[in-house]
Amino acid sequence: MTPSGPPSWDRVRAEFLLDPTYAHLSMSLVASHPRPVREAVERHRSGLDANPALYFHHRDELVRVVLDRAGAYLGAAPDAIALTESTTAGLAVVLAGFRLRPGEEIVSTEHEHYAASEMLRFKAASSSARHRVIRLYRDPRRVTEEEVVSALREGISDDTRLLVLTWVHSGTGVKLPLARLGALVAEVNRGRAAGREVLVCVDGVHGFGVEDFRVADLGCDFFVTGCHKWLFGPRGTGLVWGSERGWAAVAPISPSFDVEVFWPWYLGSSPDDVAPPGRRHSPGGFPAFEHRWALAEAFEFHTAIGKAAVAARTRQLNDRCQEGLAAVPGVSVRTPVDPALSAGMVCFDVPGMPPDVVVERLLDARVIAGQTPYRSSAVRFAPSVVNSPADVDRGVEALAAIVPRLAEAER
Repeated sequence: MTPSGPPSWDRVRAEFLLDPTYAHLSMSLVASHPRPVREAVERHRSGLDANPALYFHHRDELVRVVLDRAGAYLGAAPDAIALTESTTAGLAVVLAGFRLRPGEEIVSTEHEHYAASEMLRFKAASSSARHRVIRLYRDPRRVTEEEVVSALREGISDDTRLLVLTWVHSGTGVKLPLARLGALVAEVNRGRAAGREVLVCVDGVHGFGVEDFRVADLGCDFFVTGCHKWLFGPRGTGLVWGSERGWAAVAPISPSFDVEVFWPWYLGSSPDDVAPPGRRHSPGGFPAFEHRWALAEAFEFHTAIGKAAVAARTRQLNDRCQEGLAAVPGVSVRTPVDPALSAGMVCFDVPGMPPDVVVERLLDARVIAGQTPYRSSAVRFAPSVVNSPADVDRGVEALAAIVPRLAEAER
């Protein structure tokens, strides 16, 4: 892949070993590795297998390459990035380590994933902080930016210290207008003393690898994501970006094994005074090194296609999916049509039909769909750049054939 000229989507698809007999519309769950990532994983694995101790000594230079490419992709300083194994692990870095004073509160929304909701429950119990949950919209299909901004304005109190948001809600497909919400929080913070500002932590996993953005433009203090979904990174990889004031509000939850943290300690000084914040907050231990180091190739792969091209192609496929589903009788789409409020997935219901049954029937037609992991569950199509318009049409047509049969079976 080279960034010269418009991308060939057939060539992009050819980089993956996906079974061509299926329409893969659930890549938002976990990625297939493109060829450059597969080859990098194998190269590092072979090096570790042939001479583990010697190859291991290259770890610091290999991590630096990953951080440099992650920083370039995010438009951020590499030293502000911590490496983790997943979005959940990244949320633990921020939420478990966040310092809260007596009387301060955490605000999150009812739209969060199970992992964030439970982690916030743990944090409230261990810190004695208050945790309030607010609703940002009632009907995802008809949500507006004004509704979301107004709900957040009403939801922030004088005691709010940490605001936890998800960029793209995987249960509805709603994408939050983060820049506007960040501007609202900045307005609130102008009237607050230093150290008392509202800090914003964003679970960005379903916008990362989909949207064309610079992290500084989102108005958050922490951006947490896994890299093994839309970025097509190695499975078991993730990162946390933090602003200067964000990292200053968090205590490390695990000793880092990064050389820039270990070496000051070894020489008898405190890493806190000299080590970059992202390095200090990268949890220590031995991850699957061949996967972590191959993350560099995932960033290179996406950059070669072009972030703007990826965003435009994903939008094109999701628009096609929305149009197709809207024409299927008996299907109720949850995700808004407005591109400002939607991203790479379309969530929908077949009223009266359990979503697991719909997903199973689609699988019979060799269409891979997802089921959202929420109490109010839905079926989900998530077309990405590995898909063609024909894949989307195949999914919609399979659903159109299934719905009457399911309705008849129910009768």
